[in-house]
Amino acid sequence: MTVVMYGIANCDTIKKAKNWLTEHEVDFIFHDYRKQGVPEQILSDAMSALGWEPLVNKRGTTYRKLSDAQKESLSADTALPLLVEHPAMIKRPLLTVDGNFHLGFKAAQYEEVFKP
Repeated sequence: MTVVMYGIANCDTIKKAKNWLTEHEVDFIFHDYRKQGVPEQILSDAMSALGWEPLVNKRGTTYRKLSDAQKESLSADTALPLLVEHPAMIKRPLLTVDGNFHLGFKAAQYEEVFKP
């Protein structure tokens, strides 16, 4: 099983998700957007699988700092370049498990994803 978690190391939700994976002995690779950048193809694939709207974290400060014009014009066409430019705006964590995408962290969700 190949598990990759995409996110930002100092995010509280990322820390909770990492702890859950470690406690449940799930091996994973952590991809830090701040240090390693955002893989555009992964985001594109995630958008195809999940839709673009769930990937945009509208509650974070990065989103709130966007201009009104940027917020109003946000669409499937404009979301990808904005998320690549502002990776802190991507809802976290974005998880791939054997090529399948999962977004966010809830213990019950992870129990379902990783049940034996």
